[in-house]
Amino acid sequence: MNPTLDIIFRDTHLIAINKPSGLLVHPSLVDRHEKQSAMTLLRDMIGQYVYPVHRLDKPTSGVLLFALSSEIARELSLQFNDSQVRKRYLAVVRGYTDESGRIDYPLREKLDKMTDARARKDKPAQSAVTDYHRLATLELPIPVDRYPTSRYSLVEISPQTGRKHQIRRHFKHISHPIIGDTSYGKSIHNRLIAEQFNCRRLLLAATHLTIQHPISGQSLVLEAPIDQTFKKIEALFDPL
Repeated sequence: MNPTLDIIFRDTHLIAINKPSGLLVHPSLVDRHEKQSAMTLLRDMIGQYVYPVHRLDKPTSGVLLFALSSEIARELSLQFNDSQVRKRYLAVVRGYTDESGRIDYPLREKLDKMTDARARKDKPAQSAVTDYHRLATLELPIPVDRYPTSRYSLVEISPQTGRKHQIRRHFKHISHPIIGDTSYGKSIHNRLIAEQFNCRRLLLAATHLTIQHPISGQSLVLEAPIDQTFKKIEALFDPL
């Protein structure tokens, strides 16, 4: 039996779900072994075709928006491409970050060997900007590397651009990789959190997405709660 997706908004033009961590947005040649995706599961749930207008990485959970017609999909895609959409994420990262900051660090396009085989390899780096605010800190009495304790930050993140893996790559760049990130993270910290708290997911969730409704023109705020695994980790933090 296919899993049921959590629908957080639906009208005659749009539908949004709270995508679980580990689920692809749509079928991919890169993950051909994966039999399920949010797009196909949602299509089967509601009995009609859905059009993805943005993406979340497979290990990232949270707000995922689809259009219910190709015309609406085009309208929404323009908003995403023109940076008119506001996004907010929650993440747990290694170490104590600054109280707030802006990561302004251009990123080269990440190419997949199979799907981007014919893409240009010499493209210049694209501008990429990520703002963040530290919400809380956590210190565990567990030594890691040369440090006597393990420190972590709970951060709220607002990407101003939408490059592939932007948030994950930006926090690696400032030496505060996201916990659970097997591509850009620190394996020793990933193992610690997995073993101590049975948490094996990427601790990055898209919690808010604000768009202009393509028909009414009104601002639409979509919110997705974090899952129980993420909540268990969040509860360990000391508020600032």
